[in-house]
Amino acid sequence: MRLVDMKTFVVLARNRHFGRTAQELNTTQPAISSRLAAIEREMGGRLVNRGDGRFTLTADGERVLRHFEAVLSGIDSLKETLAGADHRSQEPLRLGAIDSVSSTWLPQLIDALHQQFPGLKIELTVDGTKPLVAGMRKGEFDLIFCLHPVLDEGFRSYSACVFQMSWAGSPTLIDPERVYSVRALADLPIISFPKNSPPYQMVAPYFHDEQALASKLTSCNSLFAIINLMIDGFGVGAVPTVTIWRELEMGLLKTLSVTKRFPAMQIIASYQAGLRQDFIAQVVRQAKRSAADYCAGVAPGMVWID
Repeated sequence: MRLVDMKTFVVLARNRHFGRTAQELNTTQPAISSRLAAIEREMGGRLVNRGDGRFTLTADGERVLRHFEAVLSGIDSLKETLAGADHRSQEPLRLGAIDSVSSTWLPQLIDALHQQFPGLKIELTVDGTKPLVAGMRKGEFDLIFCLHPVLDEGFRSYSACVFQMSWAGSPTLIDPERVYSVRALADLPIISFPKNSPPYQMVAPYFHDEQALASKLTSCNSLFAIINLMIDGFGVGAVPTVTIWRELEMGLLKTLSVTKRFPAMQIIASYQAGLRQDFIAQVVRQAKRSAADYCAGVAPGMVWID
C-alpha cells in the first residue's frame, strides 16, 4: 500500500468530495478515483458509498480510515523525531483567526510556538468566521479560532475562551452617566458587523427580542474599522471589552451602562484530527496554555476559559 494512497483516502474521507480532494492534493479527480479503486481492490471490498450526491464511508471504510490515520500519524512522528525542528519547518502551520483573537492572545501563541519549534513557519489568515470554517473544510487550515465549530467528520473542536462584550462609544456621542434601555440604544447610530455574519446574529436578536428597531445601522467587516468609527463618533458598537481597553483607559471610548447586558462571545477552536496528529496535538495544547495565560493576565471578567 502506497503512502500517497493512504493520504488520499484520509483526505477524501474528510472532504467527502472528489474535486476538493484533488485540489488539496494538487492532482486530478480521475487520479483520486483511481487511487480509491486501487485501495478497494487491495482491501477486497467497497469502502465508500457514493452516488446521487451522497458520500459516506462503509463500515469497512471507517475501519480502514482509523488504521490509515494511525499509520500516517506514526510516520509523521517518526519524521519529526529523526529530523527534529527541520522537518516541521518545511511544512508551515496554517492558522486562521477572527479579529478579536488576532488582536488579543494569538500573538502570545505564535511567540510560544516559535520558541517551542525553532524554524517553524506560520501562515496566519485573519478573516471572518464563515470564510475560516469554509477554508478549514477545504483543507486550507490546520487550526482556526472563530465563532462556529467545524462539525464535519475528521475535525475536533473545543471552547478556546469567552469574551465579555460591552456597548461602547465616543464620549462626544454618548452620556457615560446615563443608563440606556434597549430602546434608547436603538435610537443611536449603531456600527455592526455585516448582516448574516455570526456577530450580527448576536446583535439583531438583542433588539428584536425587545421589539426595538435599530434603524441607523452601519455594517463593517473589520473589528479595527468598527473601533475607529466608534472613536470618531459615527456610532456605538458591541465589541469584546478587552479589545478596546487601551481606548477606554485613554478616554477615547466609554462603555455604556445598559439595562440589558449583551451576551458574551464564545471563541471556538477547530482543527484537523487526521494528519500530523502529534504535532497538531502539541499546537493545540500550547494554544490552550496561551489562552489561559492571557486570561490570567487581564482584568477579571474581560475574557475567561469556559
